[in-house]
Amino acid sequence: MPADGDLAEAASVLRTGGLVAFPTETVYGLGANAVDARAAARIFEAKQRPSFDPLITHLADAADLAPLVGSVPPAVAALAARFWPGPLTLIVDRPARIPPIVTSGLDTMAVRVPDNEHARRLIAAAGVPMAAPSANRFGQLSPTRAEHVVAGLGAAVDVVLDGGPTRCGIESTIVDARGERPVVLRLGALPVEELEKVIGPVTVRPGSSGQPVAPGTLAAHYAPRTPLRLVSAAMPAETGGAGRRGYLAFRDRPDGDWAAVEVLSAAGDLTAAAARLFDALHRLDAAGVTEIVAEPVPETGVGRAINDRLRRAAATWHPAG
Repeated sequence: MPADGDLAEAASVLRTGGLVAFPTETVYGLGANAVDARAAARIFEAKQRPSFDPLITHLADAADLAPLVGSVPPAVAALAARFWPGPLTLIVDRPARIPPIVTSGLDTMAVRVPDNEHARRLIAAAGVPMAAPSANRFGQLSPTRAEHVVAGLGAAVDVVLDGGPTRCGIESTIVDARGERPVVLRLGALPVEELEKVIGPVTVRPGSSGQPVAPGTLAAHYAPRTPLRLVSAAMPAETGGAGRRGYLAFRDRPDGDWAAVEVLSAAGDLTAAAARLFDALHRLDAAGVTEIVAEPVPETGVGRAINDRLRRAAATWHPAG
């Protein structure tokens, strides 16, 4: 369905326990009624997602947070006031109304207000908060177009809302600001530097090898089906045998006869590179190459989140032989 059309049908599906894939400013989400445990369970089933990896609860408006969770810590309130709607997920105490399956049994909940009119209209029309991870099979590339959702999940989704390509292209930044010093649990589309302008210094602690404390923090994640190898900026990939491999470049096309090449931003624009990241990886994944070689981007601003995604995607790579 077009995301800019009448959303009454999609809202009804969501309200009555169905799954709706929808656009946000970051990536496409797979939404279910967050107060319905059975509906939330369908997300885990459709994505083949392990039950220990929590979901993000999405709200239509920042004003909906306090009625849902009660007391809101000052730093959480300050971040919500400044960055919602936007690509920022905040950690709060799980309210009794949200079933434990949504938070994977944790006593905390990840929550945000997406900066996408269609997503907010859908949530408002459904009249319930919406639990939603990215709309893809667990561990695979996040979808930034409706066709990525259809190709990856197919009939497991009841409705797919097509809102065109997403603006940011990578997931939200996740912050736990309940304590004395805020902690960034996942790097994302909102740069750390912007957070620090509002709440001062933060600790960056992304990644998890055990029970995740926030969504999307497992060490191996966001990976194409094709093996991906991340090379060092100081030691670019060798070009021998390039004809069977694909290459993900930041701004300059590599030497050699590569089977497929994607350039994230010829102008060196990190925001544009982030917006193209998953779309470019989807194309390389579909190109029939034996391996994807990726180079890092500058480790600043949103570039930190891009490199974070590339490191996670490469975590399962092993040299041939």
